[in-house]
Amino acid sequence: MKGSVSGAFLIFGNMSKQENIDSFDVNGPGLKDAGLFGLPFTIEEAEVVILPVPWDVTVSFSDGTSEGPEAVMWASKQVEHYYLGHKNAWKMGIAMRDIPLDWADLNKHYRKKGQEVIRKLEEGASQEDADVQDLIAEINEQCTELMDYVYTRSLAQLEAGKLVGILGGDHSTPFGLMKALAETQGEYGILHIDAHADLRTAYEGFTYSHASIMTNALTLDNVTKLVSVGVRDICEQEMDTIEKSNDRIVAFFDEHLKAKEFNGINWNSICEEIIAQLPQKVYISFDIDGLDPSLCLATGTPVHGGLSFEQAVYLIKKVVNAGKTIIGFDLVEVAPSESGWDTNVGARMLLQLCNQMGASNGRLPTS
Repeated sequence: MKGSVSGAFLIFGNMSKQENIDSFDVNGPGLKDAGLFGLPFTIEEAEVVILPVPWDVTVSFSDGTSEGPEAVMWASKQVEHYYLGHKNAWKMGIAMRDIPLDWADLNKHYRKKGQEVIRKLEEGASQEDADVQDLIAEINEQCTELMDYVYTRSLAQLEAGKLVGILGGDHSTPFGLMKALAETQGEYGILHIDAHADLRTAYEGFTYSHASIMTNALTLDNVTKLVSVGVRDICEQEMDTIEKSNDRIVAFFDEHLKAKEFNGINWNSICEEIIAQLPQKVYISFDIDGLDPSLCLATGTPVHGGLSFEQAVYLIKKVVNAGKTIIGFDLVEVAPSESGWDTNVGARMLLQLCNQMGASNGRLPTS
């Protein structure tokens, strides 16, 4: 299934949104040539628009997440649409833009260059070496173009009144959306679910490294709070950044979360503690490796520990129930596996994020 699935327009594009809803068999199998989750909506009709970004040029361990958007699209056709508490949530409309094959091709080219940089550094080369500098500069220039691409596409959808989510790719991919939201939404906080703090400064020389996304996000003045949940792999520099942030960054480390539960504090109370740190407007940045690695073994950098699927969903629902507004999200680092398990989990988490963002913005239909 190379590339994007744009058949939703071919099948349903000549009908109105209501006609698509009326003719759609919600209990039937996902149609091969339909859109995300097998739903019958075009980009113009959907309330939630997903931007796929097939990019993992700077990943420092295992690649493959660039293939995540295509694999999640495929897996999404097997996800049931019934959403507990919101029977007709699917009628809101969710659609994904075509996977940009030009960027997928560029990713393959620059990933090889990224691997060469990482190999040289691991063999003891310096970032100051001329050949390494040249490679890093070339990669940084291309990554900057990608960020501009994501920003432009995100801004266009936001200005069209859409709710927008990013489907990566590695964790560098959502910065353009974060920037667009900072310009259109004013101040907001980030709920960051991840095994890693992602607070490196230009890790391995890459300005837009997957390990530097939160450092880059904090360059946006309107990002007033970063609340990281599930962190269990962190370096000294990142800890120092957190400690000197004057509470702009709050980390709920996985070890501490587990200790609270072992001592009888229930997850509901822990979620309330987390949510108390968030402002009214919330962006959710969800790295799939924030979950227990049994749910995402193919991800780029799996780490023992983490949240269960149900814990993560409960936290997100608590954000909505607390009256917060989810202004955008990303789901990143989902990589295809031979069994299809990782993308099966990813597709289901994507639907949860879409529906909860819709609920927090009053977009879910009641009938």
